[in-house]
This record gives sequence, C-alpha cells and structure tokens, in this order.
Amino acid sequence: MATPPSVPTSIDGVTSLYRRFRPGRFAELRGQDHVVRALQGAVARDRVSHAYLFSGPRGTGKTTTARILAKALNCENPLDGDACNVCASCVAITRGSSLDVTELDAASNNGVDDIREITAGAWHGTPGRWKIYIFDEVHQLSKPASAALLKTLEEPPPHVIFVLATTDPHKVLPTIRSRTQHLEFRLIGGDTLKTLLHDVQGAAGLIADDVTIETAVRLGRGSARDALSALDQLLATGSTDETQPDFDGLFRSLVEGDAVRAITTLANLARDGWDPEQLAESFAAEVRQAFLLQVAPDVADAVDADRERLREWGSQLGLARTVRVLETFGRAMREMKSAPEKIVVLEVAMVRLVKPDLDASLDALAERVTKLERQERSAAPVALAPVAPALRPIGSAPTPATASVPADSPPSSPSTDQLVPAPAREAVSVAASDETNLSVDEVRQRFMERVVPRTSRGAQLVLKSAAVVDFDGSRITLAVASEEIRQNTDQISQGLKGALDHEFRMPVTVGWVVDTKMKASAPSAGASRAGRKAPESTPDFDETSADDHQGPVVSSVAEHLIAEMFPGAEEIS
Repeated sequence: MATPPSVPTSIDGVTSLYRRFRPGRFAELRGQDHVVRALQGAVARDRVSHAYLFSGPRGTGKTTTARILAKALNCENPLDGDACNVCASCVAITRGSSLDVTELDAASNNGVDDIREITAGAWHGTPGRWKIYIFDEVHQLSKPASAALLKTLEEPPPHVIFVLATTDPHKVLPTIRSRTQHLEFRLIGGDTLKTLLHDVQGAAGLIADDVTIETAVRLGRGSARDALSALDQLLATGSTDETQPDFDGLFRSLVEGDAVRAITTLANLARDGWDPEQLAESFAAEVRQAFLLQVAPDVADAVDADRERLREWGSQLGLARTVRVLETFGRAMREMKSAPEKIVVLEVAMVRLVKPDLDASLDALAERVTKLERQERSAAPVALAPVAPALRPIGSAPTPATASVPADSPPSSPSTDQLVPAPAREAVSVAASDETNLSVDEVRQRFMERVVPRTSRGAQLVLKSAAVVDFDGSRITLAVASEEIRQNTDQISQGLKGALDHEFRMPVTVGWVVDTKMKASAPSAGASRAGRKAPESTPDFDETSADDHQGPVVSSVAEHLIAEMFPGAEEIS
C-alpha cells in the first residue's frame, strides 16, 4: 500500500503559501504519482537519464520536481531514491545557493550567447556528484539557441543532467524532444487539492472554513500553485463573494429564453467592474463544467455545492444546447480581441443564444425544430369540429351523399373521408385527374408561361431554348440542342422540379434528351445573334412537336449566355 503524501515542509522567512509550502521531497508531491514512480525508481536503481523534458499545465510541479530530482541525486543520506531534505546539499538547493544546480529562465535568457555560456560551463566540476541544469519555459528558446544546446544535450559530460520544463511541448524542436525522456504532468484533481489545502491550513495554523477551501479549489482549476494563491487571497480579504461572478442569472435566462434578464445580468456584472473578456472566459469555464457533468462526471473539476448547481443547470439546458453555448462563446471570445466595444459582442452572443430565431446558423435552426417538436408532443390532441352539412337550394332533391341513413342501420364512426365535405373531395379528385390527363400542347404552353418564369435567371437562359417533347402524367421530357447543354442541366434540375411541382400540384420528374434535329435546324451562330431580339414578354408555345420549335435555339450554354447578354449583336470574327 502506498504511503500518503506528507505535508510540505515550511520554509522560514517566506509568507506566500505556495512558496512556503513548496514540496521538498518526492513524498510531498501531490497528484503526479506516475512522475514520482519514474524518477524515484530511476534514482534508486541508478538509471537516471542524461536529459528530461517535463511538460504540463502551469502550477502542476514541473520546476519543483526538477529541484527535488537534483536533491535526490546529490543528497548525503538518500532513502529509497528520495532526498532527506535536511542535509547541507538539500538545504542549499532549497535556498537556491547550491553550485550543483543552475536554473535558467528561457523566456528572458533565450539568446545563443546565454546557451553557449551554459554549455561551456557544463564541463566544469562542482562539489556534488551531479550537476543539474534546469531550463524553465524551454520552448521560448530561439532557434539558434536551441541549435547551440542540441549537441551538448545529445552528448553531455558524464556528471551533467539537463531538465527542460515547458507548458507547450509541441513548440520544442523535435530534435530536442527526441534526445530527452518526456514526462507529462497532469492537472490535480479537486479532492487532492482539497486535501492539500486542509493540510497546509493545519500546518500554517490558518482559520478557513469549508466554503473558503472549496472556493480556492475551484479557482485553482487543477493547479496547486493557483489554489494556494487563491487561498492566500481569500484569507486576506476575508470574503468569497467577489472572487467569482454570479452567473445564475445568465443560466436562468438561457433556460427561460429571457433576453431582458440576460442583458440586465451582463449590465450588472459590467457595472460591478468585471471585464467582458474575463466574464466570457469565466462563464465558458462554468458551462464547460456543466457539459462535463453531463458527459463524463468523473472528469469535471467542480466540487460539492458548486458541482450540484452546475449539474442542475446542465440538466435544464440539455446537452445539445450546452454545446452550442460553448461554441458561441468560443467565437465571441475570438471576436472580442479585435472589437472596439467588447461588451457588445458578449451581449449579441447572449441574445442569439436566448433567441434562436435571431441566429441563422444550422445549430440554432436545429434547436428551434427541436423546441417545436417538444411543443407538438406535449400538446393535447385537438378534437375535430363537426362538419356542417352542405347547403342545397330550396326545393331541390337531396344528393345521394346527403341522403338519410336508415334507422335500423348500426352506427359507425366517421372515416377521414367523411370528415371532409363531399364537394371538396370531388374538387380535389377532379383537379388531380385533370393534371394527369393534360396533352403535350397544354403542358408545353403552361411550361413556358408559368413554370419557366418561376426559375432562376440562369435556368431561364437554358429552358427558353428547350422544348417539351413528352408528358405522361408524372414525368416531363425536355429536349435540348446539344450534349453540352444536357450535361449542365443538373445545376438547374432542383429548382425546375420545384416549379413543376408547384404548377401541376403533384410530384413531377424531369427527363432530358438531346434532339439533333433542333441542332441541325438551328441557324448559324452569327445569324442567330444578329437576328435575335430581347424578348418583350414570355412567348406562347403552340408548337406540336420539337421539329416545329421556333424559339431561339443554341448549341451551347456559352452561346446562349452571350446572346442573352448582348441581344442584336453580330459576331465579326
């Protein structure tokens, strides 16, 4: 069974909690058990690598672990690969006065001259057994500096160990990453942070209630250093009210669709001094916790009362809308960086979320459809009103449809057809039969007079040179003059089908054929362009076949476009 971590050793003369209780041994590290096992085992077995790369979020112990490794390697009384933290070497490393450890902030010392000085001094001896170089934020080294470090990093002196720490490992040169042993640090869980803060509270003799501890854990967001800094601040101010904006008003406005509440809540938060970008980032962090509590509760960092509150808001919002809130606020935060009035971007984002009908995105449309479906399912079925009997002139005999039913006939429930008046049923059936029994001449006339004007301008340019050659009640066949035109009909088929369905009040499929007779009878390109005039109105089509087609016939789409754009022009070359 693994022994529980011990309380971090207090450093005299330091007041801030995160520095005063910085871990000094592997046993004091929290939340990085995989790193502790790898390094402590390597020290105990004398299998330490010549170079390490520590990566992970801020405040998770990368630089602290590098110092602990240096202590364990040079400790006078090591125990199972861990430092004693009381010998002269350990104390010197803790105070930062050891000649065996050299720390370099690569953010401010990123030049090639700084690295050359380091590599030149690496060959000099030191009092301890090992000489450790710690590079913090190594990803900020310039390319020449990284190149200068590369050779020494690959073949360092036998007594030298390099530890590179970074929050962005993907920015480190691949050639450097390949020469190091990479250990990834993780965010610390809420329960582990809470235990750490309680231990520090007892060791420092602080008075902090559970609400203060929980608030510090939430503000830490997985970082031990940030959690201890937040606890310091909360104890200094003595209040937890002003550390985090109250977003319950925004959540309620999203659930209830109240735009007035959303704008009022944002105005009150801005009046209290909260920056719009800070508000957007903090609210997105809370919505993220609500999202995680719906999808993967074990991953969420929220604890206790805050966890229950966000779980309730997440269940009221629903998963789809929670995702949409995160996406919308992500876009808003990007737009804020270049917006002159950042609060306006935030207000518009909130109104779009509250009122999906103001948002033209597909996600907003899906949300509106889902809302309508829920309303339809929850609505009670509406009873159909009885149909009034059809009126007839006085003195006329009743029609068979309105004849009285014999008294001895059993009662029956009315069918759907009986609920519709007989005249209406007859009109619908007659109209449907009329549309399917149209002749080709009638279809041709209605096609040019009513269907073609309903299509787009580009479709009209092609359809005016086409001819209706067949209609079988549900399929219309159109002839064009060339294969080139037929190949371009896919771009207009959808709009044409919609116009045909609207005109004939039934689904109509479209077929295309190439009529070589139309192409053969077409005038030459120059003559057709010279003799064609701009149409003053839609022409009437009384032709009886495609051979008698008198409209403007073209052999290509390009020719037709030129003729329509420049009517009456003559080709001279």
